[in-house]
Amino acid sequence: MKKILLLATGGTIACKATEDGLTPMLSSEELLRYIPSATDFCTIDTVQLMNIDSTNIHPDHWVRISRAVKSYYDQYDGFVIAHGTDTMAYTAAALSYLIQNSRKPIVITGSQRPISMDVTDAKENLLDSLRYAACDQARGICIVFGGKVILGTRARKMNTKSFNAFSSINYPEIASIQDHSIVQYIPAPLEEGPCRFYDKMDPRVFVLKLIPGIDANILKMAANEYDAFVLESYGVGGIPEGDKYNFHSCLQELIRRGKTIVLTTQAIYEGSDITVYHSGHVAKTEFGVLESGDMTLEATVTKLMWILGQTKEPEKIRSLFTTTIARDILMSRGQ
Repeated sequence: MKKILLLATGGTIACKATEDGLTPMLSSEELLRYIPSATDFCTIDTVQLMNIDSTNIHPDHWVRISRAVKSYYDQYDGFVIAHGTDTMAYTAAALSYLIQNSRKPIVITGSQRPISMDVTDAKENLLDSLRYAACDQARGICIVFGGKVILGTRARKMNTKSFNAFSSINYPEIASIQDHSIVQYIPAPLEEGPCRFYDKMDPRVFVLKLIPGIDANILKMAANEYDAFVLESYGVGGIPEGDKYNFHSCLQELIRRGKTIVLTTQAIYEGSDITVYHSGHVAKTEFGVLESGDMTLEATVTKLMWILGQTKEPEKIRSLFTTTIARDILMSRGQ
């Protein structure tokens, strides 16, 4: 049988009801007691990394998880990380950059209801995740949730309460799990060479969602605190022009100051194409802004954090951002 390590971080799956609301309290060992049948198909050890609500997750936690996987990597056949759903897609994307080219599966899961409840998705999700981590086809970073297996760079939480919480964005689900059976649709990405671990992320990334009437000077005010800016623009990549809400001058100033600017889209599906309209075309061709293409916001943000942890040189940042990692960007438009 395969040997799997369960790394617990808290989240809804580990919650108990208190007077102040649901609070992560169950340990990794206690989680396993709810799914005794897991030992029928794998052997499991546990490590409690933290026990927090996933709204409190930050880049230092991602590095901590990556270091834990690295320290145990040679001892286990696969890893399952129990995690809260609210920031799970960010964690999955971040780990896809911190742990690259893993030939072993690193599966992230959780639940919409605590495992201690009578009606819960936690038991099924945890069993499915252990089952997938123990199968021969699995490798790399993925989320297993609601019977879906989603690449770590392609996941997004779409529902706040339903058990079908996550979707794969601009990329197919790589596998499904139903009635204990795994159907692998697409091989997980793998390059030549060994698994590569990284241990630095720089959180100085600012995300601004454009709304009609927003003041572009917000970017200038944030420039002293942040090194990279992600603009969630309209449609395929439109940004406001004109005297009152002209973002172009602000973008020019930030780029002169050595800041990295990435345009993405507020639309969930089909990605950006910022040169379609005049405003985006000028921003890309004259100012040199980057665009996210078909990347998720979660992947865009965490990739920038990972890149800034490796380099501050603009050309290296551009090169790393436009390089496909774990199939995070497939629709690059000639950056």
